[in-house]
Formats: sequence, C-alpha cells, structure tokens
Amino acid sequence: MSKDRQIATLTPCAGRCSTVFGDAVCRGCRRFNHEVIRWNSYTPEQHTAVWRRLDAQLDQILVPMLPFADLRHVEGFIRSKRVRLRDDASKGRKLYHALKICEKNRHFTDESGLGIHYKEVRPLWQEFERRVLALATASYDFAFLRADGISHSLLHSLHDD
Repeated sequence: MSKDRQIATLTPCAGRCSTVFGDAVCRGCRRFNHEVIRWNSYTPEQHTAVWRRLDAQLDQILVPMLPFADLRHVEGFIRSKRVRLRDDASKGRKLYHALKICEKNRHFTDESGLGIHYKEVRPLWQEFERRVLALATASYDFAFLRADGISHSLLHSLHDD
C-alpha cells in the first residue's frame, strides 16, 4: 500500500463521537457534525482544510500548555507507540497524541518528552479538553453566524431587486 493511500485513510476520529447525540461539534475529534457525516465523501483538499483547522486549534491550546516539551523526543515517543500521523501534522497534533497516550497510561509520562510529571497528566488533559472544545465550539458558532449573515444578506439583496 502506498504512503498516499495510507494518508487518505487517516481520520481525526477519536472514537468518542458525540455528534450522534446531537452535538454540533464532536467532543472527541472536534470536527463539526457535517464534517463527521460527510468525511468519507470529502476530497483530499477538503480533508486537508479540516486537518489544518483542527491542528491550528491544538497548536493554540497545547503548545502554551506544554512549554517544556521536547518535540524531537515527543516525535520519537509517538512513533514508538505506532501512532499514525499525516506528514504535515502540527506540533500541537504531536503533543496531543503524546498527552493522550499518557492520559491512558500515566506510566509513559517520563518517556513521552512532554516535560511534565505524571501527576500533572490528568488535570492537564481535563483543562486541555475544556479549552479545545470551547475553541472548536466558538469556531463552529462563528462559521454558522457568518454563513447565516451571508444568507440574510443575499435574501435582502434578492428582495430589494
């Protein structure tokens, strides 16, 4: 199987989808509900656009939360745990996977390269989840309000004609 084929099969899914319960933003992967539903029909360009938005959110939240992380060490750690990433995965995405592994097994914290003590993992993960979901929800709300404003503007211009 070619590397391009493998990358096309990657998905942001975290295995905790909340869109089936009516959430507009998935609490697991933070994709918008329509992105979760239509993911398999998206073009590679659409996949990349979603990945970039999600990675930008991870960069914005996790990079400042983990100031002592050693990225090369983190990359080696997640490779050793066989985490598959896109070639263009951001620093925040790599930190996310390392923190997620440590959240499931705090004994890996010392070897992770995150630069934190194992007792910090759980509270850090909880605060990360709170912040990133708030950011993703705000992003969704902004996109919806912008789209709603555009449709109102179009309707007004059609009505005025």
